Amino acid sequence: MKKPDSGQLSNQIRRLRFVHTEMTQQDLADRVGVTRQTINALEADRYAPSLPLAFRIARTFGVRVEDVFQIKE
Repeated sequence: MKKPDSGQLSNQIRRLRFVHTEMTQQDLADRVGVTRQTINALEADRYAPSLPLAFRIARTFGVRVEDVFQIKE
């Protein structure tokens, strides 16, 4: 029996940063307690965030986690 493909995580972080007063990667990193490199890796889909980090990012933008992160089928 084949395992279902969980898909790849994509996100709207870059778009949300620009919608919210053109926030820099460093600004977002400082607000959520990670490095700028982590934000860069997230935006490039090279890193999947922990659940607490995903919630902190969503809260920073005032949106739901699902508005930031999506599963690519």
